[in-house]
Amino acid sequence: MSLKIIFMGTPEFAVPALKELIKEKFDIVHVYTQPPKKSNRGLKIEKTPIHVEAEKNNLNIHHPSSLKNEQELNFFRKINPDLVIVVAYGQIIPENFLSLSKKGFINIHASLLPYWRGAAPIQRSIMNGDQFTGVSIMKIQKGLDAGPVMLSEKVEINHKSNYGLLSEQLSVLGSKLIIKAIDLIRKDKCKFVEQDHTKATHAKKIIREDEEINWNNDAKKIVQQINALNPSPGAFFKFKNEKIKIWSAVVTDQKGKVGTTLNDNLLIACKDYAIQVLEIQRPGKKIQKVKEFLLGYKIPKASQLI
Repeated sequence: MSLKIIFMGTPEFAVPALKELIKEKFDIVHVYTQPPKKSNRGLKIEKTPIHVEAEKNNLNIHHPSSLKNEQELNFFRKINPDLVIVVAYGQIIPENFLSLSKKGFINIHASLLPYWRGAAPIQRSIMNGDQFTGVSIMKIQKGLDAGPVMLSEKVEINHKSNYGLLSEQLSVLGSKLIIKAIDLIRKDKCKFVEQDHTKATHAKKIIREDEEINWNNDAKKIVQQINALNPSPGAFFKFKNEKIKIWSAVVTDQKGKVGTTLNDNLLIACKDYAIQVLEIQRPGKKIQKVKEFLLGYKIPKASQLI
């Protein structure tokens, strides 16, 4: 049985899933994504990664700024899909849409539900020092990421895992799992298991307060913060009224006064131990290895950082 599929997604994370659906020759009748935006300098309009991928494959594209109106509801109703696949779309699907797909709305979520429901599951799992995360294929129902789960698979988080690397790994895993899920749905063999809502944790959106390094935290916690915000938006400290971003660092067994550099090579004391900075960036400059950075910008031993 051929299913008429609507795909809803926006960022790079969603691209592998769309590519896999195209590769498997599924009937993608429409692609929903977020509207194009002006670039940072306002010189050109940037389409979302999913918009670009859909255009490459001559798919029908729709990018409403909101779904919360009668016009969009009627537009969706006329498409009359059998199945809707949602991957980091960027808008909450209104409840009155959920009955318009014969076999429901299926979401690829980048966590092992019920843990880390919400906007930033990958970053929060790294920040929290979790040993594992994964991908869940779930049915969208009322409530944030609270629907029953059909498939899930876990991956290990190690000390080298950062947001970019883990996101790429999970997006590829999700693209494989969604093909399995669609096959089970086509054969009417899918089973959805209710989440244990008592174990739910919330992955709230990353805000500016999450980006600033607090040297009163343990060294391990600070490295987790740095990894969770790499490659975007980055963890920073202030020195001489500049916001300097650290992109990579490791924990050492050195100790010293909190927030102080312990040598001339950016070994920085935290609450318990110290971190050795490996990659760093000044505003408007490129990311540099710490030795290269310090050739042109001195942060000497005993500097107090904030």
